[in-house]
Amino acid sequence: MPSGHPLLDALLALEPLHDLPRTGWVLRGIRDPESIGDHVLSTCFLVLSLGSRVEPRLDVERAVALALIHDVPEALIGDLPRTAARLLPAGAKAAAEDRAAGELLGPLSDHALRLWDEVKAGGTREARFVKCCDRLQLGLRLVAYHRAGHRGLSEFRETVAGLDCAEFPALADLRDEILAALGRASARE
Repeated sequence: MPSGHPLLDALLALEPLHDLPRTGWVLRGIRDPESIGDHVLSTCFLVLSLGSRVEPRLDVERAVALALIHDVPEALIGDLPRTAARLLPAGAKAAAEDRAAGELLGPLSDHALRLWDEVKAGGTREARFVKCCDRLQLGLRLVAYHRAGHRGLSEFRETVAGLDCAEFPALADLRDEILAALGRASARE
């Protein structure tokens, strides 16, 4: 029940991100998978570490802010996997994410809503960079799960392999490094 403190309530509405697991990993049998919040934090670190390696220069601080809010709607709608999203009518997931972002970010600030609009539209280099980092984070987690002994996750490898990073060579290099690590690990099996 709301406490009557709009900012406190708005911040508390984001708390599920800390505990909600990434559903794709759950569906593949990963016990105790990363949470949405874990994913967001790791994506922010990718943006922070690789953003300064991009030419022409990115606004790295804005890109980190975009990465921070890129999965905020999942605090209300959860991490809807592709297997479920494909069953929804066209545009339904995007519409639900927009409504959830409005409910969650609107009480925080107009700035937060503008960041959501930017990341959703993907029209800026920073937004496209964050989108690539979001997908590359999946590859990082995949390497970690593979090193921990988890198998049967090849569809995630294909997602990483299919990632177009041509706009950002630093991201393409990391994607290739991730794929090489997965290839070495598979060869040892």
